[in-house]
Amino acid sequence: MVDAYPLKYSKKHPYNRYTDYLQSVFGKRMQKVSIDAGFTCPNIDGSIGHGGCIYCNNASFNPNYHFEPNDIFKQIDQGISKFIKHNPDTGYIAYFQSHTNTYGSVDELRRLYEKAAEHPRIEGLIIATRPDCIGEEVVELLASINKELFTGVEIGIESTKNATLKQINRRHTFEQTTDAIYRIKDAGLHLGGHVILGLPGETRNDILEHAKILGNMPLDAIKLHQLQIIKNTALANLYHKSPQSIPLFALDEYIDLCIRFAELLSPDMVIERFASESKPELLEVELWQGVKNHQLADFIANEMKRRDTWQGRNYQAAPQ
Repeated sequence: MVDAYPLKYSKKHPYNRYTDYLQSVFGKRMQKVSIDAGFTCPNIDGSIGHGGCIYCNNASFNPNYHFEPNDIFKQIDQGISKFIKHNPDTGYIAYFQSHTNTYGSVDELRRLYEKAAEHPRIEGLIIATRPDCIGEEVVELLASINKELFTGVEIGIESTKNATLKQINRRHTFEQTTDAIYRIKDAGLHLGGHVILGLPGETRNDILEHAKILGNMPLDAIKLHQLQIIKNTALANLYHKSPQSIPLFALDEYIDLCIRFAELLSPDMVIERFASESKPELLEVELWQGVKNHQLADFIANEMKRRDTWQGRNYQAAPQ
């Protein structure tokens, strides 16, 4: 049955794995190396709001190794040192991860991106940002870099429901997300989307509706993320006041949800991951007794095989 999976990148797995996609692009194993370039966010500095998203604590995004601030080359070297012993032939992608990595002048962005691109071990760039912070000049800048070096954007979608986006204090709409997605893809850039499963007020049906909608958008990849309650956030305060408003999934429930989500996606889309790991000391609530991302991915793949199902099995293309 595995040979019958109608998948674009994965022939041995029931979903398109990001590692297989990168292998198809670069011809070898690739690894993203996180960078904190010192950006802030318009939802923190007062440009559009204060306090950020209710779940936000950017310390939870930074890697577990020692991190040299304000020096992109040193950050890249530190990231590579974590992986190179085990896989010396791996290639590396500079991943501008923390905060909003297009929130600056075009000249400043060009300087930072080109600095990362100058590192001799870097073969690509991925820029994480918000859908309301990627104007035409930034898209043009990234498209120009993409002519010489693989360049992609990871956009924070989080939800397709405006009511949810308002509740979690994102301060943008899904209409802005849709506009950004099509502009980025029209420029020929690789595009990934980030979605959080289990946001306050969202039902299981709401989450599966996200899959139906996003499955018909021109995303190359999607990154799923269970809702994590991080200490010293507005979400942690909400959880203590109204725990019933936040659906924290048991492990078997989350595995089932991810499978049903994947079944609704396009068979051409890549699933970058199903969950995220934050440092245990940052978590207000720890789920699943320390299950790692790769373990969860194995659990999901094995259960999909047991059910004889695959990504895109229930995908329905939108009418043209």
